[in-house]
Amino acid sequence: MRIIAFKTSQLCLHMGVAFSVTYVFTGSLAVGGVAAVVEPICNVSLMPLHDKLWARFRKGRRNAIEMAIEA
Repeated sequence: MRIIAFKTSQLCLHMGVAFSVTYVFTGSLAVGGVAAVVEPICNVSLMPLHDKLWARFRKGRRNAIEMAIEA
């Protein structure tokens, strides 16, 4: 239950920030609303790719450090 609450608060934060920033720059409620919906969708879609790339980076760095220690 805590995870659901945490993820919901993250979503609300993302949507609020996207709406606020877009509204301040454009003055349009409609454009702010679209940004509030599109921004979290993009984040959710790209986050697994981001995590996978960082995992690959950490693994490569760990292997490089182990090779340097063994040498």
